[in-house]
Amino acid sequence: QVQLVESGGGLVQAGDSLRLSCTTSGRTFSTYSASWFRQAPGKEREFVAAINWSGGSTSYADSVKGRFTISRDNAKNTVYLQMNSLNVEDTALYYCASRMYGGSWDEARYYDYWGQGTQVTVSS
Repeated sequence: QVQLVESGGGLVQAGDSLRLSCTTSGRTFSTYSASWFRQAPGKEREFVAAINWSGGSTSYADSVKGRFTISRDNAKNTVYLQMNSLNVEDTALYYCASRMYGGSWDEARYYDYWGQGTQVTVSS
């Protein structure tokens, strides 16, 4: 069983930066790929970024490319999402997700474990 706990969200102004963290107590986390998704009020959950088990491969949604960076530290069982140049459209509840097996990284149905989310609010 893998339990994911997100942290680092908050209220910031447009142009600011935040770093989200996703920590797990699962012993085999280093073998899982991990991703960040987000859901804004009234909208469907959408893919943000993904990273493979080793950190050697990443993927990003077009809307965050060049602004967000996903990384991981397997020694700390933690995945990060560095968010720069935030804008109002980035306001959402951000979820961490992980999985052992394959499938498209940007499809939520392929993920086995989810955190409770951390709120990011960007004011103009």
